[in-house]
Amino acid sequence: MIPLKRISILGSTGSVGRSVLDVISRSQGAYGVAGLAAGQNVRLLVEQIRTFHPRIVAVMSPELADEVRSLSGAFAPEVVFGKEGYTAVASMEEAQMVVSAMVGAAGLVPTLAAIEAGKVVALANKETLVAAGPFVMERARKKGVTILPLDSEHSAIFQCLAGNRASDVSRIFLTASGGPFREKGRFDLERVTPQEASRHPKWTMGAKITVDSATLMNKGLELIEASYLFDIPVDRIEILVHPESIVHSLVEFRDGSVMAQLGVPDMRIPIACALSWPERMALSAMPRLDLVSVGRLTFEPPDWERFPCLGLAYGAARTGGTATTALNAANEVAVDAFLHNRIGFTAIARVVEDVLNGFPVEAIEDLDTVLRADALARLRAEHAIHTMENT
Repeated sequence: MIPLKRISILGSTGSVGRSVLDVISRSQGAYGVAGLAAGQNVRLLVEQIRTFHPRIVAVMSPELADEVRSLSGAFAPEVVFGKEGYTAVASMEEAQMVVSAMVGAAGLVPTLAAIEAGKVVALANKETLVAAGPFVMERARKKGVTILPLDSEHSAIFQCLAGNRASDVSRIFLTASGGPFREKGRFDLERVTPQEASRHPKWTMGAKITVDSATLMNKGLELIEASYLFDIPVDRIEILVHPESIVHSLVEFRDGSVMAQLGVPDMRIPIACALSWPERMALSAMPRLDLVSVGRLTFEPPDWERFPCLGLAYGAARTGGTATTALNAANEVAVDAFLHNRIGFTAIARVVEDVLNGFPVEAIEDLDTVLRADALARLRAEHAIHTMENT
C-alpha cells in the first residue's frame, strides 16, 4: 500500500518522536516515513531505520553518521549530519508533513526550513515559538503553511476552537499536572535532586522537559506558544493546576460557555489528531477514558511563590521581543547545569531571573536578531551559574 502521507520527523528518538512512529505503525499503511533526524541515540535510530525505511536520516556529527551507516548495513539510507543535515530532512521534497519534536532552541532552524519548503508543520518543539514566535508565524503566513500543535494542551485548544471564531474567545485555560513537587514546601524544593526532578507522575518525557514540568517553566513556555499560535494576549491565558491530567485545556467564549478536550494522558492521541486532521484516525488497542474510574477532576491555582519560573515566563511574554528568546535560552542552560549537579533546583529560576534583569530586548524582525539574543542570554546564564558555583 502506498502511504497517503509521508512524514519527516525531527527528533525521532525522543519521547515525542517515538510516539509519532508508534502512531504511524498503527495507521495500517496510511502514513509513511520520509526522513528521520536524531541526536546521538544511534542504536535506536538504526532500529527505526530498519523498521520504517526512511530515505534520509540526520545525526549530530560526521562520526555518528559513519556509525549509522556501519550499523544499518543493507538498510542504510542517505545519512547527513549537523544543521545542514537537519535542514535537509526538514525540507525533503517527498515529505508532506514535518514533525518538529527536537528539544530546545536547536529545533528553530530546521523548523523554519520546513516552513520555507512549504511543509505542513506538526509542532511539538515549543521553543521555536518561544524564541522566535513573531518571525516564525510571519514566515508561516507568507508561505501559506499550516502549523498544527502536537502538545496535548495546544491540541486541546485547537480542537475547541474548531468551527468557532477567534473573536468570540474570552479566555484560554492551560492545564498543568503540577509536576512531581506540587505539594513540596520551599525547604524541600531546595533539596530536590536531578533524579527526583526527572520523574513525572503522569507523562513520560525527556529529562529537560520533565525538569521544566517540575519547575512549571514548561507551562510558562506553553503560555507563550499558545499566545503566538492562537493570536491571543497572554493576559487572557490562565494556568490551572489539574493533577489528574484528564482535561487537557479549556476555551471560554464571550457568552460564558466553556469547551474542554478530555482524554487519557497519552501523547499518541494529540499526535494522531495532528497527523490526520481534519479527519480522525482510528487508534487500535489504545486506552479509553473511563470517567467513572477517574471519579473526580480537581483544579487549583498555581503557587507563584514556590514556582517562580511561571511568573518569569508571564513577565517575558508581556515584554515581548527577544525577552522570550532570553527566557528560553537561560532556562536551557540552567536546566542543563542542574542536571549536571552544578546548581540546585531552586537556582534554575534565579539564573533565569538574573539573565532577564536588564537584558537588552529587541523587536524580532529576522532570524539573526533571535540568534544574537539567544547567544547573549546563554553567556549571561553561564556567568550567573559560574558565580553561584564560586560563592
